[in-house]
Amino acid sequence: MPPFGKSVARNVYFHVSLLDTLEPESRDAVHAAGCIAQVRPGEDYNVVKLNRDKNGVSLLDYPGFFEEGFPVLRRYWTVDLENHTVRFRTYENSLNPPILHRKELLLPASHPQREMFEALTSSAEQIGLFDDPCRIGFKQAWDILLAPRGFKVAGHELVPIGNDESDIGGFGLPTDSFGIARHLTALTRYGFSAPIQTLARFGFLDGSKTVFDYGCGRGDDVRGLRENGIEAAGWDPYYAPEETRRNAQIVNLGFVINVIEDMEERVEALQGAFRLAEELLVVSAMLANPDAVRGTPYGDGILTSRNTFQKYYTQGELRAFIAEVLDEEPLSVGPGIFYVFKDKDAEQRFMVGRLENRRNILRLSHLSRPAKPARIGKAEAKYELHRELLDSLWENCLKLGRDPDRSEFPDSDAVAAHFGSLPAAVRFVKSRKENAEAILEQARRSRIDDLRVYFALWQFEKRKPYRHLEARLQKDIKAFFGNYRAALESGRELLFAAASPETIEQACREAAEQGIGRLEEGESLQLPTRLVVQLPAVLRVYVGCGLLLYGDVSSADLIKIHIRSGKLSLMSFDDFSGKPLPRLLQRVKINLRTQGLDIFDYGEPYEPPYLYRKSRFINEEFPNYAEQLAFDEMLENLGVFDFSGYGPSPAEFHARLEAARWTIDGFRLVRSRSIPDLDDPCGRYFTYRQLIECGETQARTGLPNRPKEPDSYSALYDLAINILDPVIDYFGMIELTYGFCSPELGKQIPARIAPELDQRAAHELNRKGKSICPRLGAAADFLVRDEDMAEVARWIMANLPYDRLYYYGSDKPVHVSYSEHPTGEAYEMRVVGRRRVPRVFG
Repeated sequence: MPPFGKSVARNVYFHVSLLDTLEPESRDAVHAAGCIAQVRPGEDYNVVKLNRDKNGVSLLDYPGFFEEGFPVLRRYWTVDLENHTVRFRTYENSLNPPILHRKELLLPASHPQREMFEALTSSAEQIGLFDDPCRIGFKQAWDILLAPRGFKVAGHELVPIGNDESDIGGFGLPTDSFGIARHLTALTRYGFSAPIQTLARFGFLDGSKTVFDYGCGRGDDVRGLRENGIEAAGWDPYYAPEETRRNAQIVNLGFVINVIEDMEERVEALQGAFRLAEELLVVSAMLANPDAVRGTPYGDGILTSRNTFQKYYTQGELRAFIAEVLDEEPLSVGPGIFYVFKDKDAEQRFMVGRLENRRNILRLSHLSRPAKPARIGKAEAKYELHRELLDSLWENCLKLGRDPDRSEFPDSDAVAAHFGSLPAAVRFVKSRKENAEAILEQARRSRIDDLRVYFALWQFEKRKPYRHLEARLQKDIKAFFGNYRAALESGRELLFAAASPETIEQACREAAEQGIGRLEEGESLQLPTRLVVQLPAVLRVYVGCGLLLYGDVSSADLIKIHIRSGKLSLMSFDDFSGKPLPRLLQRVKINLRTQGLDIFDYGEPYEPPYLYRKSRFINEEFPNYAEQLAFDEMLENLGVFDFSGYGPSPAEFHARLEAARWTIDGFRLVRSRSIPDLDDPCGRYFTYRQLIECGETQARTGLPNRPKEPDSYSALYDLAINILDPVIDYFGMIELTYGFCSPELGKQIPARIAPELDQRAAHELNRKGKSICPRLGAAADFLVRDEDMAEVARWIMANLPYDRLYYYGSDKPVHVSYSEHPTGEAYEMRVVGRRRVPRVFG
């Protein structure tokens, strides 16, 4: 490894200007990586990340390395030298790219700008920006840290933000960055039913629509809706028969038809609920799975052990039943959940809207900046005067991908009053935005992709006459395709493209390069379902074909796109976003070719497994990504687990984690606060008792010599796995001569000892509550019979992460300690007169 650069875990980062100063092995590794990736230093990349084993090399491109105080990563290539494979990732479209800190460490000490870079780092340290390292690696978290401290980065200086800083807005991902109304997630606190939660996801519960719950049971959904400011009522033949069945814009028939044993009553319930719906009926019923159908056959269902009736449908049966009874085509939005629209314009808006890549419009809005004029004139003053109105108009243009007409912009009258007409205002706002044409072209292409996906999936439905299309859709067709026939043909071409495994594989690779999911080359792409709308259009169609039966993809958390088998797997977890180790609750496998749907629920008798290494599937824009990445890296670096396949069972995982003296606290791994049994394993070869009861004085006095602090046990474990176990693996069994030393035992040792230095007291405290040895860690003395202890000491120095080593002679025990931040210092204790004096040992 090079003697310079910034070390992070098992990697070192350095600037390409230092390539010629590397030792031959490292230089050859970087050169080989560049050849495999077909990139050139200084042109394609300017920073190298070199793994200590030199098998892994990452070539990183920071375009603003010398110009920006904390430069943004644009792209990188990670090369596996052993397998000659390359993984490419670009952040050019990311809302939250990684940023580089302490960049002076990547340069030689003689670099003319190093002093300036060091000064910026020092300023950042002074205001506490580096206090939580796992939060600072990405731009939005960095901005969130800066603003409350009253600073912003200007070049290579941190400058105070004045009270008149009008351009300092909110930070972090906007609420609808994934197309989800996050302000509605409070609904889940009340335990809403699955169909009501779909209404929340799709934005129907914004308070503008009335809701009636037909068959409301005990009224939990109705109460929760009212508590969230939504006008809601309900009726139930058993719990609320006195309530009036009334019209509402949205009617929910939730898990009702499956408990009615009489077919005529079942039909009447469905028709009666539909009559009350002014805009939308939501119908849900229980689906069959191998573990659900238990009871005595009765009619077309079963009688349960509680003497209740249940009719278990398949997804296809439920769709067919609703269509036959209502003579309407239901839309599947989840397993066992269908929407039936009375308002056909609302239906079309919903179908187009659920396919929109809202996040792309958000990104384009972020890229939009007012043009910087040579001087401030009347136009700039006019823009500032009407900034809010004009920015709203601009976002409307980005959303539509074209110029709006008066009916499509709610503030058309206000715009016309200030600018004469809506077209004049559109021309004005375009003239005031930097790179307006390029940004609008991206918005246009994004909107066309959304519509092509819509028309591709529309091939499975009865074609509607053009005059019956919703007004906005008609305008989109004319603006983007010219005519209806061309729009349908464009969708048909995309649908046929989705049948090609080669096309799907290439699209999966492109998605992974954008950070949308994890690619298993030639096999699958796995990603959070909220990212599906960001996929290339052909993949969205591929997924959409599979979801025609299943419903809305967002009712699950993770989707696996099988590239060649024509299948999709959908997985639901308990709090996928909020937990570092979410547990799998349900897996659904969809066969696109047969439209078969298999549901597998975890619970009894199948224990819900953990999803390990979740950071592989999410990206930097996902909630808690930085924390998840740090958690996964720390868990992997423990070296305790084998995560191949599905990884250990939850019980095995926690047992091993506790044995390694760790526990989970939120998204962090923290040391265990428990006291282990003395006969529990401490590493692979010893128990805690052996490390505690191994000295002559302890054997002579019989003192318990027990550590009182949980951290002392953790330190002994770390000493065992990092030092003692590897020595035994290489040399054979060792003989422990001195291990942990409590204050009580230390008083019984006649020879001169230094408990405040030798780390044998581990993390124990004195009477004042202070650490006996401030260096912490733990230490042991040991001997390897029939070995020259000088050779043993030198092997430790060359191969292990020791803290301090004291060598006493070729046939004497060696003293070795380990701590969280090992210093790697080694001394020979030479006899000088009657004393032993430390000298550097080499």
